Amino acid sequence: MPPPEAIWIASIPPLAAGGLVHAIIDTPRGSRSKYKFDKASGLFKLSRVLPAGMHFPCDFGFIPGTTGEDGDALDIALLSEDSGIVGCLMTVRLLGMLRARQIDKRISVRNDRFLAVPVTPVNSPAQKDLRDIATTQLDDLERFFVTYNRLQGRRFIPERRDGAKAAYRALRQGMN
Repeated sequence: MPPPEAIWIASIPPLAAGGLVHAIIDTPRGSRSKYKFDKASGLFKLSRVLPAGMHFPCDFGFIPGTTGEDGDALDIALLSEDSGIVGCLMTVRLLGMLRARQIDKRISVRNDRFLAVPVTPVNSPAQKDLRDIATTQLDDLERFFVTYNRLQGRRFIPERRDGAKAAYRALRQGMN
């Protein structure tokens, strides 16, 4: 039987009230340490440490109750000035997604990155769609994921950027 923490995370639906989405942070913005949720223990486990000078440019995590083509939960990057903490549940607004292909040992799979902003009852961000994010910030994010994957011996190939409507459609396809 899985530990209570794993059951708790598995019970969180992908969709929140008001058209928002649930996201669980596994790696905070500014961290060199990449964490992953370990289903066997129900805890977040250190996966790797990035080289000196490299860190996550955003909170990174997953959308619970979803599965992508790579077999993992759908990946989400939160665009915010502040950083969350490992294991933090956030309610977010999807702005769009970076459509991408990941190639590992000649196996190619879709491995998109959903892009969102945190929303709380007292903090409603102005951003509604990908068009509200600076192109330079999106370029930097793509370069980070290309470099991050290259360090793991994989290729990450950004294909295109889609807005909020496409992101919500893709989310529904990935819901368990």
